[in-house]
Amino acid sequence: MAEIPDNILKACIEGSRSGQEELYRLVAPKMYGVCLQYTGNEDDAKDIMQDGFIKVFRKIEQFSGKGSLEGWIRRILINTALERYRSKVHLQSIDEHDNINVELVDQYVLESITAEEITELIKNLSPKYRLVFNLYALEGYSHREISESLGISEGTSKSNLFRARAILQQKVLKLYSERDNNNE
Repeated sequence: MAEIPDNILKACIEGSRSGQEELYRLVAPKMYGVCLQYTGNEDDAKDIMQDGFIKVFRKIEQFSGKGSLEGWIRRILINTALERYRSKVHLQSIDEHDNINVELVDQYVLESITAEEITELIKNLSPKYRLVFNLYALEGYSHREISESLGISEGTSKSNLFRARAILQQKVLKLYSERDNNNE
């Protein structure tokens, strides 16, 4: 993560509009990507960015200096996304009887898919699966932390992650087979 100059942090703590604009300019592009990971669409990502940065500027004096400011901002934006979707997304446990066909994805298939394609596949997961997948796979949260953040059981977190992975594997295989068929 990029280091934010101390003078910008100080200006933000003092409530300087120009300091806030400079901080926003420095980190907004990366933070917008984070917001997109949790929303799946640009309008919601922009709303989360706006709400999140309002919180950042209101609470910036609480930044302890431990770790990076950018990491602290990222955490606020993720928490803002979680708050937004906590009431909208109902995370449900999958039954053992659900018919989930999990195929192993060949290494060759994985190597043929770009990061942009994988990002798009994740973005197209349903919100309940995307949320748990992002928190676990991208942010490094444990199932306990996810369950506490979302107010669900650890089992529900695990089952939603399992289902998200299964769906992604199916989508990767479909994308690969479509690409393979087009090359024939």
